[in-house]
Amino acid sequence: MQEFLEKMFGLMRDVKAEFGPEEHDAVEIFEDSPCYPLEDLIELYHLGEAVYRCPKEERYKHVENFSQKRRSMKKRPDSPERIYLWPEGRIPTLTDYSDNSEYRYNHNPDFAPYMYALTLPREVNPKGAVVVCAGGDHGSCSLPEGFQNCLDFQNMGYQVFMLNNRPNHNPWSERECGADAARAIRIIRRDADKYRIDPHNIAFAGYSNGGVTGEACILFYSGDKKMTDYFQDYQPDELDEVYGAPDAFLCIYGPRFAGAKVDYTGVVYPPTFFAVGREDGAMENLHATYPDLIAHGVPVEVHTFAGVPHGKAGVRVVEGQVNYPNFELWLPLADAFLQDVFHKEQEDFFV
Repeated sequence: MQEFLEKMFGLMRDVKAEFGPEEHDAVEIFEDSPCYPLEDLIELYHLGEAVYRCPKEERYKHVENFSQKRRSMKKRPDSPERIYLWPEGRIPTLTDYSDNSEYRYNHNPDFAPYMYALTLPREVNPKGAVVVCAGGDHGSCSLPEGFQNCLDFQNMGYQVFMLNNRPNHNPWSERECGADAARAIRIIRRDADKYRIDPHNIAFAGYSNGGVTGEACILFYSGDKKMTDYFQDYQPDELDEVYGAPDAFLCIYGPRFAGAKVDYTGVVYPPTFFAVGREDGAMENLHATYPDLIAHGVPVEVHTFAGVPHGKAGVRVVEGQVNYPNFELWLPLADAFLQDVFHKEQEDFFV
């Protein structure tokens, strides 16, 4: 994994030398997608893509276009408020990270994880809750994989939460990204009455690297596992008494890497749904992960889609059209899966 990231960063180093400061200043805009007019977000996204696609001698013009658009963007008057996950100064940390001067990562060392609640009108009875976690190092990925997928789940009747956590391997560890996910779930479960949901009906939807975050939440914070198992100086609070793992896991082209070693001791792995394109390199990971989960008694549903490459969830918002209509089926399939899991949980609860 680290070797792959080193190679990718090497390829981008030349662009980042010129574009890094502007691109970095736009990360917060994309991760605050619920606060901005959608048409402005889409335009900024394409201006950023143009910087990476253009010839080197034309790059400065595209950087300037991006910069002008970024500076002109204003939040909507009805913007939702951030829900910060941790009290100030009490973010549990393991990674030694103090320098981002080369803009290698989208988040500086002082990044404070947070989420947005995209709630349904009072007259709509929620089906449950879904925490949505975009892939990569978030940033511009947060528009299609984060915000658009939040809108899709909201349209299907879920209370939705867009998570801006510390991304796995960018540079934080699985225990840290998983801790953020667990904290988000604890907040939602604690406030289940406020969000009008059954506290046993909370799903985590992770895309690519966000899928790794979802599994980290399960592996390190399900069952009786505690924050203090990994963070020796952590001071628990009342939220740590609330269960922090999801009741269902939607892993969208994000299975763990083939060959990864997993310790299932004490893990309560929830029913899991996979959606992966058959032209996606993640298929190799799925082939390794699926039988391993089955061997450990995890209920699993798998869908693969012919001709579909990596990273296509929610991209119609930036592509302006549906280029892979078969992959769009993952959304109603995930909805049916969640309703089956949630109703089963309710049946078990009343037995």
